[in-house]
This record gives sequence, C-alpha cells and structure tokens, in this order.
Amino acid sequence: MTSKVVVLGAGYAGAGAIQQLEEELDDADITWVSDKDYHLVLHESHRVIRDPRAKDKITLPIHEIKSPSTRFVQDTVVDIDTDDRTVELEDGDDLEYDYLVAALGSKTAYYGIPGMAENALTLKSLDDALEIHDQVKEAAKTASRNDPAKIVIGGAGLSGIQSAGEIAEYRDKHRAPIDIYLVEALDEIMPGQDPELQGTVKKYVLEKDINILTGDPITEATEDEIQFDEGDALDYDVFVWTGGVTGRDAMDDCGLDNEHNRVTTESNFQTSDDRVFAIGDCAIIDQGENPAPPTAQAAWQAAEVVGENVARAIYGQPLKTWTYNNKGTVISIGDEAVAHDVKVAGMDFPISTFNSTPAEVLKKAIAARWIADISSYNRAIKAWSVL
Repeated sequence: MTSKVVVLGAGYAGAGAIQQLEEELDDADITWVSDKDYHLVLHESHRVIRDPRAKDKITLPIHEIKSPSTRFVQDTVVDIDTDDRTVELEDGDDLEYDYLVAALGSKTAYYGIPGMAENALTLKSLDDALEIHDQVKEAAKTASRNDPAKIVIGGAGLSGIQSAGEIAEYRDKHRAPIDIYLVEALDEIMPGQDPELQGTVKKYVLEKDINILTGDPITEATEDEIQFDEGDALDYDVFVWTGGVTGRDAMDDCGLDNEHNRVTTESNFQTSDDRVFAIGDCAIIDQGENPAPPTAQAAWQAAEVVGENVARAIYGQPLKTWTYNNKGTVISIGDEAVAHDVKVAGMDFPISTFNSTPAEVLKKAIAARWIADISSYNRAIKAWSVL
C-alpha cells in the first residue's frame, strides 16, 4: 500500500525535506502544502528593504524545487488532527496523511508587550520586507535635515542588525534624511554571542551611523512612540520588531507536546505522535542541554536527515539521530559582513573573526549554495549580485 506523506511549509526546512523525501521514497504519494507558491531565501530578505528588485533573485518557484510527481497545494494550514491523521486547510479539502512533516516555520513573538502586535512591522516574509521598504521611503519623503525620519529597529539579533544595515544603505544611496535606532533590551547587541563577534559587529553598526540603545526593555508601543522600562520614550516614523519567534497557530491545539507554541521532538525529529515529524522553527529539537537554534543553518541540516527518517519509519527501520553542527555565524551590515567561528570542510577557519571582502564573499556563497542545491546553479549565479 502506498504511503501518503504530507509536508507543511516551504521554508528552508520544508523545501529541503521535499527533496530528501523524493530521493528516499520511490513509491510514496507526496503532497507539499504552502500558502506561497515560492520558496523565500529568508535570511536574505532584508536585501529587499533597500531595493525591492532583489525579490526576484531570492524567491524560487515551487516547480523548480519539487519533482513533477510531487503534488503541490497552495493553501493555508488551519489545524492538524493527529487522531484522524488529517490536515485542515483554509480553502481546500482536508488532506489525509500516513506520515506528516511539519515545517511551518514561526511567527514573530511579542512577549505580551502592549501595542507591539498592533503597531510594529515584522520581517517574516517577502511582503513584510516590501512593506518596510515602502514605509521607510514614504517617511523619508516628508522628512528634512532639520526634522529627519526616525526608523527604530527593535531587537539587535541577526535580523535586526541586518535590517538596520539595509536601511542605512538606502539612506546613504538616496541621501535621505533618516535617523536609525537599534534597540536591544539586554546589555549588548547580538545577545549570547561571543564578545569578539559582538564588538566587531558593533563597530560596523556605529560606522553606518546607526544609533544603538541597549539595556532597557521596551514596555509598550503606541502608534508613534515606544516606551521603555527606565529611559525616556522614543518617537518614531517606522518601527520594525525583530525580537523573537514563537510557533504558528496551526500547531497550538494539534495534540502534540509543545513548549512556547513550538512542538517538541526527539533528536530524530519524531514528535509525541510517531507518525508526525517536525523540523525548522516550528520545532524544539532535543539536542541535550541546548535545543537546536531556530536558524536557517539548523533547518538545512535537519532537512537532510528527516527525509531518510520518514522513509525508515515507513519501512519499519530504526531512525537516525541528528546532531546540530554549528558551522559559524556570518552577518551582513549593509554592504559589509562579519564572519565568526566559521568551519570549512569540517575544519575551523584560521581566524576566529574576520570581515571585509572574505566575509562578504562567504555570505554570498552560503546563500548561493543553498539556491543552487534546491533550484539550479543558473539561479544562484543570477542571485549573486544582490546577496
């Protein structure tokens, strides 16, 4: 009997899982579900903030990723019924499955901060990046040197810093009257990272004429200002929040064990239901003391294994365990880039933290390799100029 395998989501985890499943399963009925008919290279979506034309280079059509035998359904997942083994869709009929791979990604976490959800822009999709561009552009039009537009980025992790860097490049290219503020509740930008990396990134952020405000949490956001625990309120024209992630609504009441709205899994990606596997940002994958981080790098690695494990489950074979391998951090600040603790061919790079052209080329190469792997080298070459 042919097994029905359904994959939810077209992010890094979902797109990677589809290709691995197609490689492992010759006789399965595979269905891929996503609310978009393309895969977005999300960790490069900040490029669209500077120049919307970049969107064509970092969106990959679904038909270029999957094989013709895989069915694609463009729809929004509403709920998962693990008892009946069905997926409820917003517009289409319910989908039945024998095995399910949940890779729905995440949504922005607001941590209960009043007014945040209503007033802040986010960066979780292509539409989000385009909206930030439009609002920055509009704010600059009505500003002046004596009264510049204030653009505030909440959260100084990877997304926040890269977004601020792109806005700075837009400002400089168009000579726009814009002041940029990068706000972080904790004492340092890039919280939890190595101090050497923090210091190098901070140097570049300041050189881009971006103001850094740290050590004071946001307590409320209104339509024109953000308020802090201790400091004075900061008024804004555009406010972008990149402060954290949580699970999507469809995963909330599906009957699977979860923490903070993200499904918990064993290190083999199996959830509390042995017919359901979860990877990517929607999952907290057991890795001992520290779960795998919700990053593109972790999703890519997990996708390489989950396809094989679904096949093993179908054929009654033992599942493989997965161990996250941190291959380093590479971050862009506009046209500049910083790399830290990078591993090449499994070996540490001779310099722990480096920047300038080598880091910039590495940043481009990482995204280009992903595009080439799931689409084509031709696509990767075309994308190189905007990465």
